[in-house]
Parts: sequence; C-alpha cells; structure tokens
Amino acid sequence: MLEGPLPRRWAHSQGVAEQARSLRTVLKEHADLVESSAWLHDIGYSPDLAITGFHPLDGARYLRDVQEADELLMSLVAYHSCAVVEAEERGLLEVLKEEFAPPPSDLLDALTYSDMTTGPDGTHVPVEQRLSEILDRYPPEHLVHRSISRSSPLLTASVRSVQRHLAKVG
Repeated sequence: MLEGPLPRRWAHSQGVAEQARSLRTVLKEHADLVESSAWLHDIGYSPDLAITGFHPLDGARYLRDVQEADELLMSLVAYHSCAVVEAEERGLLEVLKEEFAPPPSDLLDALTYSDMTTGPDGTHVPVEQRLSEILDRYPPEHLVHRSISRSSPLLTASVRSVQRHLAKVG
C-alpha cells in the first residue's frame, strides 16, 4: 500500500511513466527525456513545493531552482497537458512564458498523451474517459473545470496525433 500525502497522485505518475515508456519507438532519442518528464509532471502537487498552487509552474520552478534540471525537461513539466490554458485562468500565463520556453510540440504531445490516457489510479484509459473524470472532480465554476473544458479539443488532438504516429510505426 502506498503511503504519504499523495498516494493516488503517485499511482497516476507511475502509469503516466509507463505510457511514456510505451512511446519509445516514436520518440527515439527523446524517449528517456519524455519518460523522465512523465515521472515528474505532477511533482508540483507536493505540499513542500506548492507555492503558487499551479502545479506545472511550481514543479518546473523546483526542477530549475533546486535540481538544476535540463531546460527541456523543465519546459515539458511547465507546459504539460495544456497548462497554458489553466495558467491563463489563474492569471499566471505571462509568468509561465517569462520563466519557461515552450517545448517542441511533438514531445509535448507525447507527454500529454501519456497523462491524458492514464487515470488517477494509474490505469490506462481513453482520453474521453480521462477528461470526463477530471471534469467530474470539479464543479463547473472551478478554474480547473473551466480549463479542462476549454482545452479538451487540444488535449484530444494531442492524443490522436500520438496515436496516428504509433499506428504508422505499428
């Protein structure tokens, strides 16, 4: 049994990393980087790291300021799963853009695919189920609900893009 403040989040992160690992054939030389970002994408939820309450920014800042991590790794964490939409909802979009450059879209799609096809318990799910699960957790007026509602077409497009690449390599 997992213990600590975020056992469900840890189960999700393990599943996201497993999904990222399954993309090795399409990611090639970037496979390790995307898998690392999958392991770390939700690190900003840690109570010890949460400064702004916006986990992509808090996680990327930790990776930059404490771990002196690779810039591309930090940017993947900062921008994962359409984080720009939630950053805008939180009034943090300019801060995010000033501190971290956006990563290449193909790598961001790979991380988004991994995140958006993994449920909170680490199981692999269709993107529609994952989006529905997130929306069900928050009332319609909540900024996360609004962000996911706004970004759902983009998140789904990222997942479909990766699925098309996988089918070609298949």
